[in-house]
Amino acid sequence: MKKNAVFLFMSSLIISLLMGGCKKEEAAYELKTEEDKTFYALGAMLGRQLKGFDLSDQELKALEKGLKDVAKGKKVEVEKLATYQKKVQEIFQKRRKSNVVKVKKKGLDYLATFLKEEGVKKTTSGLAYKVLKAGKGNHPKSTDVVEVHYHGTLIDGTVFDSSVDRKRKVSFPLNRVIKGWTEGLQLIKEGGKIKLVIPAELGYGEHGAPPKIPGGATLVFEVELFTIKAPKKDLKKKIKNG
Repeated sequence: MKKNAVFLFMSSLIISLLMGGCKKEEAAYELKTEEDKTFYALGAMLGRQLKGFDLSDQELKALEKGLKDVAKGKKVEVEKLATYQKKVQEIFQKRRKSNVVKVKKKGLDYLATFLKEEGVKKTTSGLAYKVLKAGKGNHPKSTDVVEVHYHGTLIDGTVFDSSVDRKRKVSFPLNRVIKGWTEGLQLIKEGGKIKLVIPAELGYGEHGAPPKIPGGATLVFEVELFTIKAPKKDLKKKIKNG
């Protein structure tokens, strides 16, 4: 990411403090208009990206003061704001790395607990799984297209994506998804269902998939496999040979 892009990103995070302030202010504030709700939504979306940085009350107050001073046209209390660009990048990168370590540790603890459940197994890659329903017929290959229903959560139960909730099955090539899925779906047959606990290395890694999936996150999926389809190139071969 270029420096200007990083700084713009960090500037956007600071905007989220429009929704900040002390608890008394939050309790007294009411969303009265659609504009209020729009700006609240903006603050909420940007605020999600601040969650993993462990900002103290003093740091939040300093961020809020800087935002308000500039927004109100007041004189800023530090000289040459541009000189702080590098410091902003450094401190947030440091906080991000620290948070990744914490998130990974919690994931390992969750994984260790899951492995104690009856029927749970672990592969050499580190994927933990429990077959909920074996299914019948063939196992999919990594090159196959699969039709599934899935429900994905973080280890605290927060849902980040769910075709089950949307009530719509999805189809995709099995080799075009995260490694934990590619490996895990090959462990059941058509009509089967599996629970997967996927460490970060087999998921979205240390960068995560913001804002819903933090860096280093262990993911929990329940996936039901409905049908297996050959990839398009194999279908063309069958038609030609037929």
